[in-house]
Amino acid sequence: VQLQASGGGLVQAGGSLRLSCAASGRIFYINDMGWYRQAPGKQRELVATVTGGGSTTYPDSVKGRFTISRDNAKKMVYLQMNRPKPEDTAVYYCNADIQDVQFTWRNYWGQGTLVTVSS
Repeated sequence: VQLQASGGGLVQAGGSLRLSCAASGRIFYINDMGWYRQAPGKQRELVATVTGGGSTTYPDSVKGRFTISRDNAKKMVYLQMNRPKPEDTAVYYCNADIQDVQFTWRNYWGQGTLVTVSS
């Protein structure tokens, strides 16, 4: 089982960018999925989460600008970043709680994708 994030790059402040994350492998069920980020010299922080039932949470720093969504059939999670700010510059990581075909639960991290927001 693995997570593969993509979609990072350079974006102007006020623009938009969409990150994608694909889960693959011998997966039975995916529960909570989320995005985290880590800026240089800072700790990793939560950006957004979505439960298996579709409920979402956001910190105040991105609420109203970022939207998390998932496609269960494709085993994908997305992060739509609207009106990004330079302070959103970071490496973004996807995360998921996954039950494999042997019914073992584990928490997985994607490899990270760099988002740079220019002013």
